[in-house]
Amino acid sequence: MRHNKKFNHLSRKAAHRNSMLANMTISLIMHKRIETTLAKAKALRVYAEPIINRAKKDDTNSRRVVFSYLQNKEAVTELFKEISQKIADRPGGYLRIIKLGIRKSDATEMAFIEFVDYDENMAKTVKKATKTRRSRKSAAEKTAAPAAEAPAEAPVEEAPAAEAPAAE
Repeated sequence: MRHNKKFNHLSRKAAHRNSMLANMTISLIMHKRIETTLAKAKALRVYAEPIINRAKKDDTNSRRVVFSYLQNKEAVTELFKEISQKIADRPGGYLRIIKLGIRKSDATEMAFIEFVDYDENMAKTVKKATKTRRSRKSAAEKTAAPAAEAPAEAPVEEAPAAEAPAAE
């Protein structure tokens, strides 16, 4: 029975799971975005957000606590110098999970996990309306109708312009 089992064990023992999540957190801090399975991304968000939240307060104790989890000086420096500046006014929710679909080899759901404040491309893109099968047919008719009307409305004045240089 699964009473009071609060998190996903990811089919690993505790030491392996902790080291894997620490390594994934280091990669996330250094690259700002990583691709992994959906289950690992959800487990990583639970593991990494308290560590990222600790970086808001830049003092010796916070650095030591974060270093005890990550064991990587470059990642800790990056977290406290660059990332903490961007997340300073955010009350929480530092990471975003974007589902990518399934992996062909084993049908595992894949996902990106990234920092919310670092993806400028996501903030700039305009979301397109999803089309259903019914709307595609009507959309094709709408695009064909203006194309048929366009030549009839436009006057043809290219012939006199071509004759003018020949007359001079």
